[in-house]
Amino acid sequence: MKREMEPYQLIERSIIKKYRKELWTPFIVAVKRYELIKAGDKIAVCISGGKDSMLMAKLMQELQRHSDVSFELVFLVMDPGYNEINRQKIESNAELLHIPVTIFESNIFSVANNTDKNPCYLCARMRRGHLYSKAKELGCNKIALGHHFNDVIETTVMSMFYGSQLQAMPPMLHSTSFPGMTLIRPMYCIREEDILAWKRYNELEFIQCACRFTENCTMCDNGGGSKRQETKILLRRLKRDNPNIENSIFRSIHAVALDTMPGYKSEGVEHSFLERFHAQEEAFNEE
Repeated sequence: MKREMEPYQLIERSIIKKYRKELWTPFIVAVKRYELIKAGDKIAVCISGGKDSMLMAKLMQELQRHSDVSFELVFLVMDPGYNEINRQKIESNAELLHIPVTIFESNIFSVANNTDKNPCYLCARMRRGHLYSKAKELGCNKIALGHHFNDVIETTVMSMFYGSQLQAMPPMLHSTSFPGMTLIRPMYCIREEDILAWKRYNELEFIQCACRFTENCTMCDNGGGSKRQETKILLRRLKRDNPNIENSIFRSIHAVALDTMPGYKSEGVEHSFLERFHAQEEAFNEE
């Protein structure tokens, strides 16, 4: 007689089977294309309690189970001051999904809520610092964050419209404050609509931003505020006329024609096209 599958096993199966094309395949594409995981890595999978980080945890578990590359995982949850309901929701979801979480406390919400300027941005910055610190304490060399395809293209558009620069969200980067630590984004190629479809299919409920400051605030969204929501709406509008616009934005950050730019920054240093222009001019004159 065939044994009935546990709920967490059905959820895992949905990732590999029903949503293989939408979730598992783009996850593997990102891991391989950007060389996110190496043998011997010890990775802190950072879980906020939302849909993205919870799915990332399951994807990383599946990868560890099936990969030829040997690496360790720690599932890290920072409690920045959640109310009791949200804390319990994270713990119950972790139990349901069979994710062995390590939870540690911080007072980030209290600090961020006492600032007059952009508490969401401050909260996001402080969260990352605490996660790096705890991950390093646990012997990890990498932290994994749950940013997805839509986060990438929205950040790219926002940087141009509101930040006066062409800036993307890299799939991997070294920490400047915590030497030896690397940040990876293994959900880089996964679309938010597919994450939502997986969540609905499995009838899962996750917390969103659980900050006390944003409990009654529709303006805040993971440090991006209303500008990110405006960008989401704008992209949805543009997609009606050009269904391929999201792919175009995503591909554009992989094919930057640097020679056509009048200026750019590299490692914090500004450069002008005139540097290259004058160098070419000198080379021509020497011939």
